[in-house]
Amino acid sequence: MKNVLRRINTPSRVVVAAFLVVVMSGSALLSLPVAVEAGRAASWTSALFTATSAVCVTGLAVQDTATHWSVFGELVILALMQIGGFGIMTMASILALVVSGKLGLRARLNAQAETRTLGPGEVRRLIAGVAKVTLAVEALTTAVLAARFLIGYGESPGHALYQGLFHAVSSFTNAGFTLWPDGVVRFVHDPWICLPLAISVVVGGLGFPVYTALRRSWHSPRLWSLHARITVGMTAVLLFGGALAVALTEWENSATLGGLPPWQRIMAAFFHSSMTRSGGMNSVDVSQMHETTWLISDVLMFVGAGSASTGGGIKVTTFALLGYVILAELRGEPDVTVGRRRLPEQLQRQALTIALLSVASVALGTFVLMALTPFKLDRVLFEVVSAFGTVGLSTGITGDLGAPGHLVLTVLMFVGRLGPVTLGAALALHVQTRRFRYPEEGPLVG
Repeated sequence: MKNVLRRINTPSRVVVAAFLVVVMSGSALLSLPVAVEAGRAASWTSALFTATSAVCVTGLAVQDTATHWSVFGELVILALMQIGGFGIMTMASILALVVSGKLGLRARLNAQAETRTLGPGEVRRLIAGVAKVTLAVEALTTAVLAARFLIGYGESPGHALYQGLFHAVSSFTNAGFTLWPDGVVRFVHDPWICLPLAISVVVGGLGFPVYTALRRSWHSPRLWSLHARITVGMTAVLLFGGALAVALTEWENSATLGGLPPWQRIMAAFFHSSMTRSGGMNSVDVSQMHETTWLISDVLMFVGAGSASTGGGIKVTTFALLGYVILAELRGEPDVTVGRRRLPEQLQRQALTIALLSVASVALGTFVLMALTPFKLDRVLFEVVSAFGTVGLSTGITGDLGAPGHLVLTVLMFVGRLGPVTLGAALALHVQTRRFRYPEEGPLVG
């Protein structure tokens, strides 16, 4: 035991170990006969997949949540979603503080000034802040949804409150689990259901560093940290740009948007775009979408949400930084600048490393699943990106992938959820200074 604890001696390893413990505990609880409805089997593979999906706030499911799991099983999933979402925000924010504390004095001051994070000695206040934001958003979303279920759909007060709470937690944590077999397709026409869920997903995907910047000076974007400006700006671009792209490709598709009135088509396109941030719920049948829409969704899911948030993906800041690197190279500028700030070369290498390793993970997962299953590239790629980006949207093949395929997606969900967070922290902490430099020589590029 001492040897195990001695090996878990870095923040990134602590995060991975903690989430492994939660996943295995959740799997054990979901494997109990009491966790499933009468007449259903409590499969270990199904329990492991569901627990991983809940803790990693993905939302992919091999069994229908409402009909397969009992109330006890649903409460376990609810708890795992809450632990996963809260834990990711807290752990990622703490890792940011650890990174700031482990770097040199100048780098630490630059990091704290840039991210506007709290000092290393104020972890308790950080955790309290994350808890307050989480409870406030979830409570507000629960109230709106419960009121709508009670008044608009005639649900009993207790059932309306339960449905509201479950989906408020599922949306804010970007988990994507629902208590209906068709997602929220039955509510595609209802803005009092779709819009609160979409807003909760977007808010959960911004991240605590952004909340801190907005709390200090929400009315003056010039005073925001560079991280907050990039996250909010790129989120808006991808959210509304994605909605426009989905609307254009699906407008005449009678199986998705085509059968709706114009304003409902716009709302459904916006809802789908917001859910590709990592939310995972669907208000239209994803399996009936055009292949072009799947490709658009693949890109949006791969980029994901903000750093230190409940969302997944490579993160919008990583995507934006790579864009600025390309722009600086095309302009022939020696430095990469963003908003009158020069980006450190180390940060550029970290963004490139995370992006390329993520591409490699998606490519490898797609190759393995195509070798194990009879499905075509477009559907397999969608499932893989959805799992790696911890999104939870599906073209409908998740349940038919078989045990080996489910294990592949399980690994992808875990790697996709913790990989970018822990890898980013590990790269930032792994700073070495050489006392010499080799002679410079460059190969041909392009």
